[in-house]
Amino acid sequence: MTNINDIAKLAGVSVSTVSRVLNNYKYVSDEKRESVLKVIEEVNYTPNKNAIDLIRGETKTVGVILPYNNNPAFDQMLNGILNKASENDYSVTVLPSKYSKEKELNYLQRLKSKLFDGIILASRANDWKTIIPYSNYGSIVSCEYTYNNEIGCSYSDRYSSYLDTFQLLKKRGHCAVAFTTARLESKSTKQTIEAYNEVFGELPSDYHISDCRCLNDGSEAAKKFLQLPKRPTAIYANGDEVAGGIYLYAKSQQFNIPNDLAVIGQENQPSGSVLGITTVDHQLTKVGKEAFNLILNRSQEKVKVPYFIIERDSV
Repeated sequence: MTNINDIAKLAGVSVSTVSRVLNNYKYVSDEKRESVLKVIEEVNYTPNKNAIDLIRGETKTVGVILPYNNNPAFDQMLNGILNKASENDYSVTVLPSKYSKEKELNYLQRLKSKLFDGIILASRANDWKTIIPYSNYGSIVSCEYTYNNEIGCSYSDRYSSYLDTFQLLKKRGHCAVAFTTARLESKSTKQTIEAYNEVFGELPSDYHISDCRCLNDGSEAAKKFLQLPKRPTAIYANGDEVAGGIYLYAKSQQFNIPNDLAVIGQENQPSGSVLGITTVDHQLTKVGKEAFNLILNRSQEKVKVPYFIIERDSV
């Protein structure tokens, strides 16, 4: 099998010159470049990508640790990453974790093995003390705020957004407010509860339902909330798809939206737009784009992406 040394001998140049041609470096004379390319064509040589990556010192590949696929919020984030990667001729490898600490560490080990130039954490299972040492082997960027200096982040201020949402409902006369979340133990769930307590006081235990991720979950949550002795007059869902399930169930039970029940979703997704549901847009596509830029620039900056509340007919 022909290798880079053979190409150099046949072209009458050094191995380093062949390497420069393969990596499209500028500082090669036209004569030598033409000679090398001619030999490559004659022997039908296909470069070994791993060898080129080692010479170049980069893989032009970024790994994205994604807890779930087919999740609208994570899909938005990934879309932003993919768009920026395409613009910069990078490949993206999606690394599904399902919040498994072991899987997450296996993916980080690939960074240590130089299979990626960097890794973006859409969300994480391990603590930062476990993750930070891997930043010695390549860029690691988080899509949530990080207090440490070793890890850059692209993030939206979710706690402030939760406060603003609950305050909006309170200003509209709602005191009995329920909400849904995805994971009971997540940082965003803790922040939602803290924001609720700050605006409304102590959270009633039956005003929070977790493990909600899709339309059907929203419908089941609405069924439970609306059968309570003191039913909520407003529900804040952790996604527009979940909010859509709440909205459709309430409508099926002859509730008037928003007079009998106000509904707010998150992330400005098509389902919410079609149904006219008020939403909190954390601009997750932009969060993904900025995360990729941090990888590209090998930066540990903290990039804050603004959020917006888009008011529609459901409140």
